[in-house]
Amino acid sequence: MMKTHTCGELREKDAGTSVQLAGWVNRRRDQGGLIFIDLRDRWGITQAVVDLEAAPEAHAIADSVRNEYVLRIHGTVRIRPEGTANPDLATGDIDIVADQIEILNRSHTPPFYINKDEGALDEALRMRHRYLDLRRETMQQNILLRHRVVKFIRDFLDAEDFIEIETPILFKTTPEGARDFLVPSRLQPGMFYALPQSPQQLKQLLMVGGFERYFQIARCFRDEDLRGDRQPEFTQLDLEMSFVQREDVMRLMEQLATEIVRQVTPQKRLIAQPFPRIRYRDALEQYGTDRPDIRFDLRAVDISEIAGRSAFPVFAANVQAGKKVKCMRVPGLAGTLSGTQLRKVARDLETMARRAGAKGLAYITIPTDPAGELKGPIGKFFSVELKLELLAAMGAQGGDLLLFMSDEAQIVYAVTDALRNHFKAELDLDDDLLAFCWIYDFPEFIWDAEHQRWDPSQHMFTMPLPEDLHLLDSDPGRARGSQYDLVCNGYEVGGGSIRIHDRAIQEKIFPLIGQSMQQAIAEFGHMLEAFEYGAPPHGGMAWGIDRLVMLLAGAPNIREVIAFPKTQGGTDIMAHAPSTAEPEQLRDLHIQLDMPAE
Repeated sequence: MMKTHTCGELREKDAGTSVQLAGWVNRRRDQGGLIFIDLRDRWGITQAVVDLEAAPEAHAIADSVRNEYVLRIHGTVRIRPEGTANPDLATGDIDIVADQIEILNRSHTPPFYINKDEGALDEALRMRHRYLDLRRETMQQNILLRHRVVKFIRDFLDAEDFIEIETPILFKTTPEGARDFLVPSRLQPGMFYALPQSPQQLKQLLMVGGFERYFQIARCFRDEDLRGDRQPEFTQLDLEMSFVQREDVMRLMEQLATEIVRQVTPQKRLIAQPFPRIRYRDALEQYGTDRPDIRFDLRAVDISEIAGRSAFPVFAANVQAGKKVKCMRVPGLAGTLSGTQLRKVARDLETMARRAGAKGLAYITIPTDPAGELKGPIGKFFSVELKLELLAAMGAQGGDLLLFMSDEAQIVYAVTDALRNHFKAELDLDDDLLAFCWIYDFPEFIWDAEHQRWDPSQHMFTMPLPEDLHLLDSDPGRARGSQYDLVCNGYEVGGGSIRIHDRAIQEKIFPLIGQSMQQAIAEFGHMLEAFEYGAPPHGGMAWGIDRLVMLLAGAPNIREVIAFPKTQGGTDIMAHAPSTAEPEQLRDLHIQLDMPAE
């Protein structure tokens, strides 16, 4: 071994020990007869001192080294002279008196600092030199955290009698909500494999195979547009359990999430335990989204009954037409603004609401003086009695701003979500607070008006709630699925459901989603056949490892916790992927390109 110790382990007890370290030059300081080198590896930093008189050859080499050179240093551990200890380093009470230095490799000047945080460093530059970016302390800590999270998951599930089983990467193309990445087959011209969007079918077949408790740290692939919490290839914890009901899976998964936080990131704080459970419909009505951030309590409240009795014609007409009127209370905001400032804020918020599809956004301000009048463009349309009812319904206090929305339900949801995200950005929420919650009772189907069919809200193998099974024949839009999503700080961390294990039930799904039985058998015949050989009741869940680690690391996006991510354009600008293929490769695969016009 080129090193006897790491750069993070030596302490005062090691004084007098002859050691050999290897790593990168984090920093070099020349004080003439003495040269100080901070040597860095994955475990930490140790200072080496090179004395011209005691080690002239080593000093000559140290004089030539620069940041990011790779060195091997031999020397003796000593306790630092009084007054020179560095409390910011774990090894700050000792240094190494070097007697030999070997340059293992030299380095060009890096395009950005590695030994200090430059703040808003250009991401494209970081991606182009990702191998250098990975040396930075923040990235090293993120990747190490990811390792610890995955190891903890494996150990936890092993203790719960799960077994890890790998499923194929080359599978068949099936509709699962996103575009497949296709892989042409050379041996079977014109035929294609698909990279799995998830191991959904395979893990269900493992339950039919009798393993009962399966998990996998699975690589998954989806050819979809990217954003901060999405990549074309990603990692998920995939698991499945036999002979369980929804509550069994949710209880175990909540325990896993809780223990990850407590044991891997104890500096994080869980806001609520047990995790709050919110019905899908309630999440939309109150938060405008099925992945709410519940660290803050801005909610939309239905005040249709009050607003419908007001003299404001828009509210009266909308309530008469069956539309709801929602109100959101922003505590204290109006009390901090002048009249001019308030009108500007109101205009900006209305612009935001219009972008979300609304026709406008009304407001009322609550005076700080108890004897004062409600102000705002629609205040005059509410009688004294209605104002009192409104204040009571909203729990309003002096200085609050009340925002009013009324439109089609989907538009009100979009406005609610937009407003919450806007105010969230101004709250400077603590990233160490983790607010997990469960969203459940999703609809089994969502109507696709363009194609005149039902689409599964999760996937086609989700079992409807037992009490709603009869609705598949009479009113599928009212049927609820056994789906459950785990949400944290506004991100969907994981999702699962109890699965269909009965062929007759599964066959009811296909015509509802626009598939003929001939199509269904061609694509899913292996599943239908398996269900006829004693398939047990089963359910499971998949967690997004990238999103989970992002939240635990307090990172702004998942690219910060993936060693080699793609850009938002889906490219690897370090290796220049995707790239063109050689004509011979295309010929072997029987592929001809039909390129779009420039």
